[in-house]
Amino acid sequence: MSSRQANEERRIAIIGAGISGLLACKHAIMKGFKPIVFETQNNIGGVWSNTIHSTKLQSPKDYFQFSDFPWPESVSETFPDHNQVLDYITSYARHFDLFPLINFNSKVVGINYVSSEDTSFWSMWGGSGEPFSAHGKWDVVVQDARRAVEEPKVYQVEFVILCIGKFSELPNVPQFPRSKGANVFNGEVIHSMDYAAMGKVEADKFVENKRVTVVGFRKSALDIAAQIATTNGAKYPCTLLFRRVHWTASENLVRFTFRNLNRFSELMIHRPHESLILWFLALVLSPLRWIFSKLVECYLKWMYPLEEYDMVPDHSFLRQIRSCMLMVLPQNFYERVKEGSLVLKKSGALGFYENGLVLDNDIETVHLETDVVIFATGYKSDEKISNIFTSIEFQKCITASSAPFYRECIHPRIPQLAILGYSESPATLFTFELRSKWLAHFLAGDFRLPSVRGMEEDVERWEKSRRRYSLDDYKRACVGAQLQIHCNDQLCKDMGCNPRRKKWFFPELFSPYHPSDYADL
Repeated sequence: MSSRQANEERRIAIIGAGISGLLACKHAIMKGFKPIVFETQNNIGGVWSNTIHSTKLQSPKDYFQFSDFPWPESVSETFPDHNQVLDYITSYARHFDLFPLINFNSKVVGINYVSSEDTSFWSMWGGSGEPFSAHGKWDVVVQDARRAVEEPKVYQVEFVILCIGKFSELPNVPQFPRSKGANVFNGEVIHSMDYAAMGKVEADKFVENKRVTVVGFRKSALDIAAQIATTNGAKYPCTLLFRRVHWTASENLVRFTFRNLNRFSELMIHRPHESLILWFLALVLSPLRWIFSKLVECYLKWMYPLEEYDMVPDHSFLRQIRSCMLMVLPQNFYERVKEGSLVLKKSGALGFYENGLVLDNDIETVHLETDVVIFATGYKSDEKISNIFTSIEFQKCITASSAPFYRECIHPRIPQLAILGYSESPATLFTFELRSKWLAHFLAGDFRLPSVRGMEEDVERWEKSRRRYSLDDYKRACVGAQLQIHCNDQLCKDMGCNPRRKKWFFPELFSPYHPSDYADL
């Protein structure tokens, strides 16, 4: 039996048909596998199929691009809107004939690892460091999303690729004492997920002629607040309520920042496993990081009225990039503030009362009258992933560790499973695709994983390195924003490919890396 025939007989389940799920499916096919994809919704695209109307790419499209499927010439914008992104993703799936492998309206309600051995004693991942094992399989329990009364079906597979993403399904809503909870509020309380699901027409109707308060300061909060301010105007201003200010950039500044993410800029960053020479270079070049950060901060203060509205963050611009929180400011944001249709308000603790929110600013207590409260406060992504496991031990593997994933997709203690679409980065598609290629090579037997302890030690070194720069803003799901090329180098070496993707020295050192540089992996 040829290796390709053997691969065809391996049963691989991919859970989710968002970007990471489609990439995992396509690259598994390229290695001769025939995966089965389970998607809860009746369409592909993940968050891009159900998002806020004004949402646009946060990274230039050159970085949000499939390596072997360029954007159509009709898309001339550097930051396409969500409809253009969804059309592009759909075209990709059609071009590589992925739709026949996707089971729509199929909600995976649980996965259970069935093994003939005690996995806790394995020194190698899966017992051998290889993707498949004769000692264990996964039971994937699938419920028809259209017929909840029907009995779920169980599919037994040899490998699971979990691609359920971070920003959906399980919203993170602050908890309040009952006396200050939403139950005492006469208005309406929703999460940004619910607002996005409405679509533009219904969403505009929902907030029309109402005083709306949006809680949060991440991208979804800014987009929703700006959209509502444009819809209602100064007569019914929208309030953006937040605890902490973050740096927000213009499209031009984001484009400039991406152009400077190259090997030379990475020499300024200490990394795990670095040699004495690299350590010394990072030390000598470190002042350049500080200069760049201060110049950008001065530019943003000059470009936007940050000091006028007390919107200057208390952390550096680079610290925010390292935490994967670089955000593009919605167009005309401060124009909406100036005209009075958008009100910026910083607050500490908050709670509800009959007519709105009670804001506690330590100095005084303020009552904010409002009709609608929208929490744009993110999602419980760790809990969402852990809930899919039947095993309590596997659930603890996800929630108990501060930095659990080797190469950002393999948990050393969970065999025959990979997680894609969890790690954040400045350009998510770029990150997902490289790891999908790496995983396809691994599934095809091109390399083996290190020992369980070896992987855990590597993960611990990366966590220490990231905490060094991110400090309190450290997020375990953030791929080193300023070491993206170095992370890709590791993947290339695992796959047996040359990590140097440029033709000669100066482009290699000073040119940014794009997805197209890795097209032939």
